[in-house]
Amino acid sequence: MSISSVLRGLATVNFYAVDHEAAKKWYSEFLVMEPYFNVPGYTEFRIGDYQQELGIIDAAYAPEGYSTNPSGAIVHWHVDNLQATLDRLISMGASEFLPITDHSQGKGTFVTASVVDPFGNVLGIMTNVHYLEMLKEKAVDKN
Repeated sequence: MSISSVLRGLATVNFYAVDHEAAKKWYSEFLVMEPYFNVPGYTEFRIGDYQQELGIIDAAYAPEGYSTNPSGAIVHWHVDNLQATLDRLISMGASEFLPITDHSQGKGTFVTASVVDPFGNVLGIMTNVHYLEMLKEKAVDKN
């Protein structure tokens, strides 16, 4: 087994919310789309260039020990305009968790920020040159 086949790609990111309906509405507004899958207590959006899934789960189904305090890994979603996306999230009621940070010694190739959504989940956003290179490569492969 090659190392590259161990983790093949992001499949689903799950966020928990005590008020599932409010979270579904908030993410529908932020993503400018309705969920593609919706049952009581679980909502799922397919987003982005690769249609990765973002699931919103009623916190009643959270694993034992789940905390509404922000913690754990931060998944960063690529965005085209980091500042505008951050501003929009904050205007919608999210709070800054980590400020805009350039991890590329001022080159602007890997820049991140993150917010805590109104439901206690950390949402990471970033501009990532590697992501854009992969998109370009995939477009060439299709031709």
